Amino acid sequence: MNGALTPEAWQAIGLTLKLAALSSALLLLIATPLAWWLYQTPSRWRAPISALVMLPLVLPPTVLGFYILVLLGPHGWVGQLTQAVGWGLLSFSFTGLLIGSIIFSLPFAVQPIQSAFEAMGTRPMEVAATLRARPIDAFFSVALPLAKPGLLTATVLSFAHTVGEFGVVLMIGGNIPGQTRVVSTQIYGHVEAMEYAQAHGLAAGMVVFSFAVLITLARLKRRSDKVLS
Repeated sequence: MNGALTPEAWQAIGLTLKLAALSSALLLLIATPLAWWLYQTPSRWRAPISALVMLPLVLPPTVLGFYILVLLGPHGWVGQLTQAVGWGLLSFSFTGLLIGSIIFSLPFAVQPIQSAFEAMGTRPMEVAATLRARPIDAFFSVALPLAKPGLLTATVLSFAHTVGEFGVVLMIGGNIPGQTRVVSTQIYGHVEAMEYAQAHGLAAGMVVFSFAVLITLARLKRRSDKVLS
């Protein structure tokens, strides 16, 4: 049996790219204001909220996936809410995968954006304030453009991290063809069925993709260093 990609594999690739694109876009919307708040706030809640955001970095993916599954399930408060409004359960669905992906990849989006804000310093915003720019206007016209390298890094990292997910997506979504079967679970299915040629085809593609991501991140860092210098 050759290692050509099957229709099911292409379907898993398409679903993976869709999941990664949506989660990356939503993560930018969530992580940017959160990173700005963590950078600026003097609140005593800064440390615990920062630790909560970074928790997926240290938790085993299966542990995180289990608790998200419980939360989305029939006895979790999110599951009870979605059932009450007629949406049904989000576990073992693409929407459930999207929620899990956002939570799992959140630190990979917040960290580079927060670092970009910290590298910017307070001076640009102080200058904007002296020119009577409103804080919200200064944020969009000064802070965000200066933080562009961090935003790009966050997008690349979030996308790549979502593509490489396994434990969380398996716990939350299972391995349902066309609905929750992504590349990582497709490889797992091939290995379980001892279809090593097909598994190799997908796995080799993941290696090439990961290498390309590392090259992209290195180039982004080089551009960022030039801007800061």
